[in-house]
Amino acid sequence: MPEKIAVIGSGSWATALVKIFSESGNKVSWLVRNKKQADYIVNNKRNPRYLSQVELDLNFIQPTTQPADALLQANWVIFAVPAAYVQTTVQQLKNEWLQQAQIIVSIKGFIPGTGKIPGQYITDTLHLSNDYIVLSGPCHAEEIALHKYTYVTLSGYNESNLTKLQKNILCPYIKTILNNDAVGVEYVAILKNIIAIANGIADSLQYGDNFKAVLTSNAMREVQQIVNKLAPQQRNFFDSVYFGDLLATAYSDYSRNRTLGKLVGRGIQVRKALQMMEMVTEGYYASKELNSILQSPRLNIPVINSVYRILHAHANPYYEMKLLEQQLQ
Repeated sequence: MPEKIAVIGSGSWATALVKIFSESGNKVSWLVRNKKQADYIVNNKRNPRYLSQVELDLNFIQPTTQPADALLQANWVIFAVPAAYVQTTVQQLKNEWLQQAQIIVSIKGFIPGTGKIPGQYITDTLHLSNDYIVLSGPCHAEEIALHKYTYVTLSGYNESNLTKLQKNILCPYIKTILNNDAVGVEYVAILKNIIAIANGIADSLQYGDNFKAVLTSNAMREVQQIVNKLAPQQRNFFDSVYFGDLLATAYSDYSRNRTLGKLVGRGIQVRKALQMMEMVTEGYYASKELNSILQSPRLNIPVINSVYRILHAHANPYYEMKLLEQQLQ
């Protein structure tokens, strides 16, 4: 049975989620950034800045700039804003607006200055149940816009809620997979962006597929170490939501984090490269936050450490990759 779903966020991924759930026959209340954007969507059936080629069915979509209008009576509330904006977004919300809703998190970055993953931060700050769902990939918004066959993973600890949400995704080009490791999935979704930056740097420095295969496989071991340290649980990292999602981001031209790495690898200063990006590159902020979270010297994570030094300690990308040549196995 179609339900009312609220989507918070107005970027490319939020637009893709609005497309998926509206095409599945659900009523979607869409909390966007400003009135100008909301009016444009109403008048043109398109998001003016992100996935603007997608025509939206306004019979099922109600854009709004008012949080209460978007959230009241929603059965499901999806957070799909960049991690850097989560704190200001949550400040606008009230606990009572969300009491009847199941929270879904689809954000791929640490909350700056907190060391928290998005689901934990949102539920803690708004005093909500910790039983949230994570909606993850592997998937790119741009391919969803093109109706490319896509796998979406729903992760959580309440199987009946996952199954219920799964029944509300009916697009013929979307296949949903269920998973019971919401926290682990969030961590991998964040860490993959750092790995994508490393691959972008290697691309611009003219490393070939042979080196990048070793770089990425070594980085997979690093991700496994970190996630098992921060969120101990039995999991199979070869499930598509873990390493499948990592590979999609590491190698795809759609990846904004890989694009940032390519710019930095060309010798463009990090600050200038960030200014050149049209969208938030979560991996830049995640590498800084992760460095403050991880205190144990026992972790062997040369790829992730190298990206941190390049982005935040003014290390030379060329020399960092030369060091990695000797460290990778």
